[in-house]
Amino acid sequence: MPEPFVPFVGISTYWEAEAAWGEWRLPAALLPAGYPGLLRSAGALTALLPPDAPRRAARTVARLDGVVIAGGADVDPARYGAERHPRCGPAAPERDAWELALIEAALDSGTPLFGICRGMQLLNVALGGTLHQHIEGHGGGHGVFGTHPVTPAPGTRYAALVPESVEVPVHHHQSVDRLGAGLVTGAHALDGTVEALELPGDPWVLGVQWHPEVGTDVRVARGFVEAASGAVAREAGPRRARAR
Repeated sequence: MPEPFVPFVGISTYWEAEAAWGEWRLPAALLPAGYPGLLRSAGALTALLPPDAPRRAARTVARLDGVVIAGGADVDPARYGAERHPRCGPAAPERDAWELALIEAALDSGTPLFGICRGMQLLNVALGGTLHQHIEGHGGGHGVFGTHPVTPAPGTRYAALVPESVEVPVHHHQSVDRLGAGLVTGAHALDGTVEALELPGDPWVLGVQWHPEVGTDVRVARGFVEAASGAVAREAGPRRARAR
């Protein structure tokens, strides 16, 4: 009996000047294990996508069934036409350029797209939105995740996946300000902070401001993986032909 199809999804990574493991301290492309673990738990096979030349993004996405933009450094405020706030973190220009190109390629090709924390913010910026560069009360301190409830917006894709208010793991000091073109709020925190964004209809595009990769709720990730499975079922022939 043939095994069920497992979608192949790519996850963007950090790009660090130095990382340490064993006896080594070297530049590294890295990603916390929670990200591939979350997608594997939801039923996907994963590949890591370290920063590369933006011109290669479309060809990269053509080989994938879904794209995940992971959390990480603050988005450069120059990307949305703002002056740098004193509390904004250092820029990550290579990563910004690569992930924006991945987002554009996913949107252009109709490839399911899932943004996590920074990934949701970058989706908003990619579509012309802006960010608050510093807010309080959405993290547990340096290197520690906090928690707070998020409430779904009725009628959204997110609400269909998670219909009730839930506690989520959070660690962010920036948030969505003006929404990008076509985006709608999928969930919000008690203080009104936008906690999920999505594009209605097809393709499947959704971002969450929290960190599901350190939690136990896989419903949003499962929705993404199901969308990736559906996309490849519709376009398997053309997509695989383009990839070759």
